[in-house]
Amino acid sequence: MSDQTLNGHLCRLVGELVRQGISLPQANREFERQYLLAALRAHEGSLLRSASALGVHRNTLRNKMAALGIEPQDYAPRPRPRRRAAMR
Repeated sequence: MSDQTLNGHLCRLVGELVRQGISLPQANREFERQYLLAALRAHEGSLLRSASALGVHRNTLRNKMAALGIEPQDYAPRPRPRRRAAMR
């Protein structure tokens, strides 16, 4: 995504948040929470790989997750249903 496109998306989103009366601390908290969840999902729940991609230490990621109330069930990949073996 180009910087211009990203900037346009962010401007529209921020404008909507301001119109809805969302405070800066609320917006920051929710943005950070969603950003961390996206990284955790992208790395299949691996804290080490997610932290590396985010540019923070694994312990920093854990602390941020705790502060934001992020639990494993919020980002863990859903188990795939097992296929039944074909009967011969």
